Amino acid sequence: MIKAGIIGGSGYTGGELIRILLHHPEAEIDFVFSTTRAGKKVTTAHADLLGTTEMEFTGKINPDVDVVFLCLGHGNSSKFLQENSFSENTKIIDLSNDFRLQADAVFEGRKFVYGLPELKKEEIKKAKYIANPGCFATAIQLALLPLAKANKLGHTVHINAVTGSTGAGVSPSATSHFSWRNNNVSWYKPFTHQHLGEINESLKSLQSDSGELFFLPTRGNFTRGILATAYTEYDGTLEEAIALYKEFYADALFTQVAEEPIHLKQIVNTNQCHIHLHKHENTLLITSAIDNLLKGASGQAVQNMNLIFGFKEGTGLNLKAGVF
Repeated sequence: MIKAGIIGGSGYTGGELIRILLHHPEAEIDFVFSTTRAGKKVTTAHADLLGTTEMEFTGKINPDVDVVFLCLGHGNSSKFLQENSFSENTKIIDLSNDFRLQADAVFEGRKFVYGLPELKKEEIKKAKYIANPGCFATAIQLALLPLAKANKLGHTVHINAVTGSTGAGVSPSATSHFSWRNNNVSWYKPFTHQHLGEINESLKSLQSDSGELFFLPTRGNFTRGILATAYTEYDGTLEEAIALYKEFYADALFTQVAEEPIHLKQIVNTNQCHIHLHKHENTLLITSAIDNLLKGASGQAVQNMNLIFGFKEGTGLNLKAGVF
């Protein structure tokens, strides 16, 4: 079994990693690092693990673990790696946005590979360092990559994606506490969201003249999940588009093309992405749905770990949605 370390284990993504890795047949958790909870039981932050583990948070790292997951706020991963050393054999999977863009991919001699398995599976298998994609970026890329691959993404794309409150992280803010979020919906960062950079890089790697993206993120009054809708001009038939998507995702374990319209409950608490296509006159509507904490973060991180170490891609990720 490989030994894993988790940095920033008291947050949402850290908690999801703990839950997955506690039941992973090929990995064991060596340490869970937290600057705010060192010496306290993991269950003080993740009460749902009561009865599952007696593990405690620690303020020390083991530099010789096989893999370390960085579950830190944006900008903090690079700082942590500057201040802490790991062995040459330690694989690093970062869940922040510090190393996702090509301009930031090389850091202190480490080359980070962008960790979207549906796009870069073979590169991930050979990588030592992974920049895990953002949650919105995952949902939107999976909705659009097949069109870019077929050179059919030349027109403007309009995107609206609604996310749950866990996307804002565990630290409370004015727009994440219950009394504001409940029975409420609002947009934020219109057309300027930070995930647009990585989305555009991926799309243009397949189609250099892909169309401009207009992305409007929306806060939903629920806790987890992302439902993204994207529409653009498309001159083919719906049947041709469906065939194109099914071919692109033929070998994608966690991305499914649905025949019926999709909803969040299908994918919450899973590592799945479900995609649905609809055509109206000359406009193609693509809907995608993911769990922002799993396929959009920790689940995809474990999926990348599995690929790096040669495990079956779905190991430890056989998770079931709660539809009812």
